[in-house]
Amino acid sequence: MKKFIGAVSAAVLQPEARLIEREPYYEPIGDEIALFEAAYASQIPLLLKGPTGCGKTRFMEYIAWKLQRPLITVSCHDDLTASDLVGRYLITNNETVWIDGPLAHAVRIGGICYLDEIVEARKDTTVVIHPLADDRRVLPMEKHGELLRAPKEFVLAMSYNPGYQSVLKELKQSTRQRFIAIEFNYPSDALETRIVITESGLDLANTARLLKLAHMTRNLKGNGLDEGASTRLLVHAAKLMRRGIAPRAACRGAIAEALTDDAEMLRAIDELASSIF
Repeated sequence: MKKFIGAVSAAVLQPEARLIEREPYYEPIGDEIALFEAAYASQIPLLLKGPTGCGKTRFMEYIAWKLQRPLITVSCHDDLTASDLVGRYLITNNETVWIDGPLAHAVRIGGICYLDEIVEARKDTTVVIHPLADDRRVLPMEKHGELLRAPKEFVLAMSYNPGYQSVLKELKQSTRQRFIAIEFNYPSDALETRIVITESGLDLANTARLLKLAHMTRNLKGNGLDEGASTRLLVHAAKLMRRGIAPRAACRGAIAEALTDDAEMLRAIDELASSIF
């Protein structure tokens, strides 16, 4: 006999639905909040574009807090299947039971499903979100024989880093044209300074030096580095320095080693840090 077990009962088998009770610290870098509010009122899904560590995930946490809706984050990867998102039958205690996947669970509870780095998922997997991402707002669950309709509270959002795209990892036009796109980038110097100081408690002088190093590494993108130092890495380095770690050691551990394994680039970044600190 087949049974159905809702996702709440099988929480250990899928990402947690988090209700964010305290307001996350988030500094808008543009009109992204207004764009989201208009998209949410129109029930249009969101596509967040931008380099890693520039605030896309924090933005989704802020939105979840603002709406007071549970947030389910799925980190996409090459082995992610449609069943991983929608659900599957499993055998437990000698019975066959249906377990909702994170996408189906988010639809049922009217939550927010955030598909992080969607281009990492297989192309045949992303097709499953198409009926949810257009005017139909339905999730066909063929294996379960159910057509799940999304309530108005449900939000579908996904993110990707355009800098990592290749011929094999591009977002299909049939997918991306269902979404409103919001572009994220590194904040202005004044804003990034405020973010680093607020997040880490580091003093202004050392924060300014970290930002100078960040700009130098960002100028190396495509010339030895895939990405420059993100705001996230600056916060990591600042927290280490705040704990008493020497600036050069903090920059090497939190920035240089996080950006590359190439020995020459590591030496180059270390020399840049030495010239600044």
